[in-house]
Amino acid sequence: MEKEEAICCPKFEPEPWDQKEFIWENKRFIKGSVFTFLFMPVNFGGVITRMMKLIDQAGAKCVDDMGLSDHSSRWNMDLYLAVDKELPGAKNMTMSGKYLSKVYEGPFKDTKKWCDDFEVYAKGLNYKIKKWYMWYTTCPKCAKKYGKNYTVIIGEVE
Repeated sequence: MEKEEAICCPKFEPEPWDQKEFIWENKRFIKGSVFTFLFMPVNFGGVITRMMKLIDQAGAKCVDDMGLSDHSSRWNMDLYLAVDKELPGAKNMTMSGKYLSKVYEGPFKDTKKWCDDFEVYAKGLNYKIKKWYMWYTTCPKCAKKYGKNYTVIIGEVE
């Protein structure tokens, strides 16, 4: 008998995040940096493990299991995990402003198509995107097990 692999990522529910507008006032995050090679994450697993360990050690929670990725260059991706309190030993920060979100489903090769669609969506609401974030809601193994690979684009807008 084959042992079933564990699911490490919680199941993502897209409805609360699909085509939503919201305001964040000093929403707490901790920040980490992932090395990327031509935008492909190389050490993502190690970075997320270290960040989650800091959260656990502080008795904190990762709010909504949210991890926002900011692909700042071909060689770096900043990762922001939403937390419920300031964490010792972490790079603590906050985000404030008006944000838009939209959920996409499918292979990561569709990212450009999703970004083009998100831009049209924001313009249709008369917003200009100031900053983009990608929320990869599950790891590839869990996405395969759930049968869905959801990605949320969250944009700070003006």
